[in-house]
Amino acid sequence: MKIANQKSLQLVYIISFLILIASGCTPSQRYHQGRTSPQSHKRTSAKHKNADQPTTFKTNSSFEGEASFYGPGFHGNLTANGEIYNQNDFTCAHPSLPFNTLLRVTYLKTGKSVEVRVNDRGPYKKKRIIDLSVAAAKEIGMY
Repeated sequence: MKIANQKSLQLVYIISFLILIASGCTPSQRYHQGRTSPQSHKRTSAKHKNADQPTTFKTNSSFEGEASFYGPGFHGNLTANGEIYNQNDFTCAHPSLPFNTLLRVTYLKTGKSVEVRVNDRGPYKKKRIIDLSVAAAKEIGMY
């Protein structure tokens, strides 16, 4: 009887181990690509649930420097925070500010301003301090 119990116990261990291994191999949906309206700040990733709650970032400083914008070739790609880049949303890339931080960007040549949300990292070219979406660049006359 002892041998039968040992074999049953071994069988239970083997089956448990195989179930554990198999469950780790199942695919899971990490990102959901949804539609967003041109002026929405809505996320397309299920990963981030606080999309409508921007980060509060207080500073007494203003930053001045060169800005650029993402070309249409980036539309539909993943951003650093995991959402899908939509060139028609008012978003930007900044090297260090927290994701979801809202920024007011003013184009000094036109005096026009736009509010954008940080959802990506960059820019990666020297002297540039921010990359804007196409919609944001159009809004301030930079496109």
